[in-house]
Amino acid sequence: MLAVLAAGAAAPLVGSVPAGAEAALAEGDVMSFARQRIPGLVAFGDPDWFPDPVRGALTVEALPGGRTRVSDAKGVLATLTAGARSVAVRGARRSFSEQKRPFSDPFARTSTGGWGMSPGGGRWVSTNGEPADYSVAPGSGMIRLPQNNSSFFVTLNDPAIGDFDCAATVSLDTAPVGADTSIALTFGYQNYDNHYRARLAFSPAGPVRLSVEREQDDVVTTVAAGIEVGAGTGRWRVRVARSGSTSQAKAWREGTTEPGWTHVVQDATFGAGKLGVRAIASKGSTAVPSRALVHEFAASGTWVRPPVVTHDTWVRLLPAPFQGWNAETDVRVRAWATDVSPDALAYCAMLQTGAAPYRENGVQVLGESGYGPLDPDGTRVEGADFHEYMGVAWTFPNGDQRPAPAERWHRTLDCSGLVRMVFGHHLGVPMIFTGPGDGTVLPRRSRDIGPTGPGVVVHGDGTYADIQPGDLVVFDADEEEVTGRLDHVGVYFGRDQDGRYRFASSRKTVNGPTISDLGGASTVDGTGTYARSLRIVRRV
Repeated sequence: MLAVLAAGAAAPLVGSVPAGAEAALAEGDVMSFARQRIPGLVAFGDPDWFPDPVRGALTVEALPGGRTRVSDAKGVLATLTAGARSVAVRGARRSFSEQKRPFSDPFARTSTGGWGMSPGGGRWVSTNGEPADYSVAPGSGMIRLPQNNSSFFVTLNDPAIGDFDCAATVSLDTAPVGADTSIALTFGYQNYDNHYRARLAFSPAGPVRLSVEREQDDVVTTVAAGIEVGAGTGRWRVRVARSGSTSQAKAWREGTTEPGWTHVVQDATFGAGKLGVRAIASKGSTAVPSRALVHEFAASGTWVRPPVVTHDTWVRLLPAPFQGWNAETDVRVRAWATDVSPDALAYCAMLQTGAAPYRENGVQVLGESGYGPLDPDGTRVEGADFHEYMGVAWTFPNGDQRPAPAERWHRTLDCSGLVRMVFGHHLGVPMIFTGPGDGTVLPRRSRDIGPTGPGVVVHGDGTYADIQPGDLVVFDADEEEVTGRLDHVGVYFGRDQDGRYRFASSRKTVNGPTISDLGGASTVDGTGTYARSLRIVRRV
């Protein structure tokens, strides 16, 4: 194991294993697994990373709200709360972060008045034209061009994308007549008049040309002149990649060999921006109305400034709710100060984007999770509990039984499923499936976890003073459902690089556990959906 750890000392944050190390990791060796894959545990080659043992006298101080603060010569060591098992303990300093999850939209849904939600990349937003000009039928996202000199956009509502690699399969339903009809991949999109585009122009004579353009304050500049890449109006593939100020573009007929880059250009006018599609019926076109079709849109990329939460707090659980400081708790807290085995935050991180799979007894219990199967409308189906993720049947201590799930539910967790996977399956809090809890067990639903879950309510008025990492944050966030009913739950992680109070939860827009702001800021402060809809803070 030491050889494996040494090899992994400089491993990336999440989801990567040094060459040859996978075979050396014994199944069930979660400690070795965690040391290579948890953000903040990548400094194992540095002995200064390990916290010193706590040997001196401790000071125990009662605080308001039933809390007890324990300190040593270095400062606060732990915070315990009467009636709760969760303990915030000082340990090695860690950073938790997240990057954009790769996604592919095959348009396997039906939608009118817009393209709706992509499966993991965010919501499609249309610009120009009427809502009826944008629709989806299974296999195609469609943009209707009602007249010549039409220029319509759809973009993914994710404005923080910097470097990326995206590709789309496109076609026209009508051959151009009189003037070109174009389909472009847009990137660095700020707004309608400020963006880049890799433009695939279909001409009435047959040739197809690829150019790169920059539109700035409604003035179009050709960054790379059009080059003929083939002919005909069948299905085409367009691919664009960007790294820093370098953009590359290519296009080829579907079914033919992918070529090298047609254009490689340098331009730093626009930085981070949205990805999307633009359809253009040029002035003089008589092949209208016509439709531009996108059959698939896939992208991977990075956010220019991802969320980062850095602190030295670890979240451990006592075997029973805290009722007062004693010798046994003293020994346990001292040991926790140097314990680098996974805690509640680490287990959350090992289910987020890029986390590598980990198995116990042949069953996967960690690794990147989705939210749920796809609905026909392109959104994700709610209902994935921890045992759905594992793909197994489950019998709860009170006799509740759940059958083995269909394969489409495997490796997925809804919001309460994530909480139950972390605090229930991995950390041992007893769980039930049906009905509310009694303050000791973890119910299945968010609406029951908030008022009747394990531990104590720290705040029941939508505020978050004295919140600590590991606390459960419960929301009434879905305005389309029953108002006044709790419907979302997450795990508070701590303050990010901007001082924002950030939490992790499993979300439909991102398709799985996230601390990011795609589809709504994952913060309990500010003016976002979750900040406005916070109702309960519970300490397990």
